[in-house]
Amino acid sequence: MVKFDKQDNNDCLTCKRRSGMFNLLSKEELQVIRENRITIHYGVGEIIQKQGTSMTHVISVNAGLVKLYLEGDSHSKTILRIVTPTNFIGGPGIYFDQLHHFTVSAMKKTSVCFIELNAFKSILTQNTAFAAEFMKDFSKNVVSVYSRLINISQKQLAGRVAFALLYLFEEVYESKTATIAVSKQDLADLSAISRDSAVKILRDFQNEKLIRYTNHEVEILNPETLRMIRSLS
Repeated sequence: MVKFDKQDNNDCLTCKRRSGMFNLLSKEELQVIRENRITIHYGVGEIIQKQGTSMTHVISVNAGLVKLYLEGDSHSKTILRIVTPTNFIGGPGIYFDQLHHFTVSAMKKTSVCFIELNAFKSILTQNTAFAAEFMKDFSKNVVSVYSRLINISQKQLAGRVAFALLYLFEEVYESKTATIAVSKQDLADLSAISRDSAVKILRDFQNEKLIRYTNHEVEILNPETLRMIRSLS
């Protein structure tokens, strides 16, 4: 259930959950952010922003985990990126058509700050160092998405799932040993394949002792072999 944090009195000057880019802002600019933002909490699976709707805010992820995905025909989904704290979610709509070009939903209990778009754009205009860092981060994420989509489009199904698993461990969680929670459907959407195909490949990987998968949790047992599978066309 979506919850508005009525008791949210965090000062953007001292908030420990804010993006590191906020360090480039003056006290006055942080005060503008504080006066034009609202904190909202989401449960697992809840929609944070919907593809095709008007863009009125940018989002700063404070806690939790969210996925950005494209919605296609027949309810198909392709996950573009998974976002961790304390990163921004914007999009081309900021300066193009003021529309959301992907859907964002919570993968676990999540807290985000919605920052009013016009206030945010005014700070981008005034603070060139902040604007440059924001555009650098946006560009890096776009290049990463392009690279991942091109790579998985050129691979067989097993290579796509290996790519998705290694993306989760190496780029999202930045851990090679931890057990992480991820649904079979999310793995399928990350791999751009059907859920049935993902389940079959996960079963094969488990039988080959490459991973351990139980109760929506996965652990990589043999990352070297997974990287080899990922590299194959």
